[in-house]
Amino acid sequence: MTGQDANTANELYCGVDVGASATKLVLLDAGGEVLARIVHPSGIDYRATAHRCRDEALAAIGAEAGRPAATIATGYGRHNVDFASGSLTEIHCHGVGCFHSSPRAISIIDIGGQDNKVIRLEPDGRRANFKMNRKCAAGTGAFLEEIALRLGLQLEELDPLAQGADETVKLSSFCTVFAKTEILAHLRQGAPVAGIVRGAFVSVVTRVLEMDSLLGDVLATGGVVAHNPGIVAILSEKLGRDVKVPPHPQFTGALGAALSAMSHTH
Repeated sequence: MTGQDANTANELYCGVDVGASATKLVLLDAGGEVLARIVHPSGIDYRATAHRCRDEALAAIGAEAGRPAATIATGYGRHNVDFASGSLTEIHCHGVGCFHSSPRAISIIDIGGQDNKVIRLEPDGRRANFKMNRKCAAGTGAFLEEIALRLGLQLEELDPLAQGADETVKLSSFCTVFAKTEILAHLRQGAPVAGIVRGAFVSVVTRVLEMDSLLGDVLATGGVVAHNPGIVAILSEKLGRDVKVPPHPQFTGALGAALSAMSHTH
């Protein structure tokens, strides 16, 4: 092995997905193996949070800052990542990250903190179509955060309540403001909290399913999916077929960014 080959073999590739709610970072070695995953709330300083994620990832593997051969940033705050060598859209990076684990024709549902995406990939990984909802909180993690706040619950309490509910209390509005008003009326009428939470989950799924038709295998990703398996169960129930979840579903965008950093370098 030449000195140049040895240096190439030791290179790292970094992907940073700066979402409105959380920043995710994935670090790969030259063979494409994941060495580190880091996630933190994005907060109000996207640049500082991206630096924190990178520094923690490098410290976790014993590497020094600045060592990655290339870094691609994606997501809402991708232009705030000053150490990135380039940036790509989250649509592209989620597609690359999902196709890495499921290399076939797939429909991707990504439910994030502030937006939803439906992405259709061809059998060779090329993007055939996509839809994105980012103009309101309907069907997003922000919707569930508001419901939890209204019910006096922690976010981690939502999924077990929804999965253990004996009934579903229907919420007729996707709008966060109107749904909160509806919840007050249901509580006044004595509706069970668990049923209201399950109704909120069904509302999220219904909003996503209205965005586009879902052909072939369906893959669900995003922070909402990672923390609420009940959402995936309801998706499967509504579609009448199993919805799959890739490993570490909150990191698919960051993984796609890191893989793109590697492919752009070679």
